[in-house]
Amino acid sequence: MNEFDAILLDAIDEGLYSLGDSIRQTIYFHLERSFHIKKEEIPERIGAFTQAIENIFGFGANPIKIMIMKKLSEKVGAVFKWSEFERFGFVEYVARARLFFGEKERIKTVEELVGWEEAEVEIRRPRVRAD
Repeated sequence: MNEFDAILLDAIDEGLYSLGDSIRQTIYFHLERSFHIKKEEIPERIGAFTQAIENIFGFGANPIKIMIMKKLSEKVGAVFKWSEFERFGFVEYVARARLFFGEKERIKTVEELVGWEEAEVEIRRPRVRAD
C-alpha cells in the first residue's frame, strides 16, 4: 500500500468514526459482507466504495462523503474548489487529491535532491597566476 492509499484509508476511517465507533465497524462489516469490499481494498476500489456507501445511506451518504473529503483535504494539505456547474463528486475529489499528493511528493523529492547536490558541491575559486 502506498502512502496516499494509507492517508485515504485514514481519512475514511476518521470520517466514518464521526458516526460512532460501532457504526464505523458495522459499515466495514457491511461493505465486506454485502459488497465484497475489504477495508484495505477501498483505495483501489473507490468507485465501488462510493456506490456502496450511497446504497447503504441513500442521500445520507453525502454528509459522510463530505466529512471524508474534509479529512482527506487536511491530510494532504489541499483544498479543491470547483464551480457549481462542474461535475465534481467524491471519486473526482479523491483523484485530484491523489494527483496533488503525488505532485507535492515529487516536488519535495526534487527539493531534497537539489539541497543534497548543493551540499555536495564544493565552491572553488579560480587561482590567480602571479607573473
